[in-house]
Amino acid sequence: MTETPENLADQPSSTRHPGIDHVLSTSALKSLAHPLRVRIYDELSAYGPLTASGLGDRLGESSGSMSYHLRQLERSGLIRENAERGTGRERWWERVPGSVAVPDARSLPAGSAERLAAKLVEDEWHRTRDQNYRDFLAEGDEVFGSEWHDVATSDTINLRLRPEQLAALVAEIDAVLLKYGDLYKRTPSPGSRPVQIHLNAFPLIRGEVTDDNDTKHDTPRKERS
Repeated sequence: MTETPENLADQPSSTRHPGIDHVLSTSALKSLAHPLRVRIYDELSAYGPLTASGLGDRLGESSGSMSYHLRQLERSGLIRENAERGTGRERWWERVPGSVAVPDARSLPAGSAERLAAKLVEDEWHRTRDQNYRDFLAEGDEVFGSEWHDVATSDTINLRLRPEQLAALVAEIDAVLLKYGDLYKRTPSPGSRPVQIHLNAFPLIRGEVTDDNDTKHDTPRKERS
């Protein structure tokens, strides 16, 4: 008997993006909590539909191994078959449309399988994002022309903010990212390439709270590479 995949859209929204991000269910989270499956999900997210053999070539794994993990991700509702591309001999797979969010690990019992799964998925996502940028720095000169290098950027801006100020900043940035996601995510322009945008906004662990009587102001520093 074939199991009916979970419907991502039926999952509750995240508090960060109500109605946009959907928090992974426990079963979907556990299904994704495997380093190779996170990589498969990332490949389909970044590059679009692929076959098991195509994924195997990209990730250095056998097509048989890919097929097994693809079925597990399909069962959890994270990916689906793209029947329009498929033939009698090969199946194409794509990520189910929609943004996903990992459950807040703080809300899960310490040491629980769910909390460990959430941390594993988050760690793998961060590792992949870091590796993608390192690959661009190491190999970009051989792959892209100046039209891409002139617009690619990595900025760091140091500020002193209260939580509500950081929330307002992130909300404005999110609005811009969501706007461009709506414009180009599903309708890419001719000549376009896959582009990945990273945003990290967080308080520094070793920073000190600004005292109410402190009149000194650090000059914000912007670093560009």
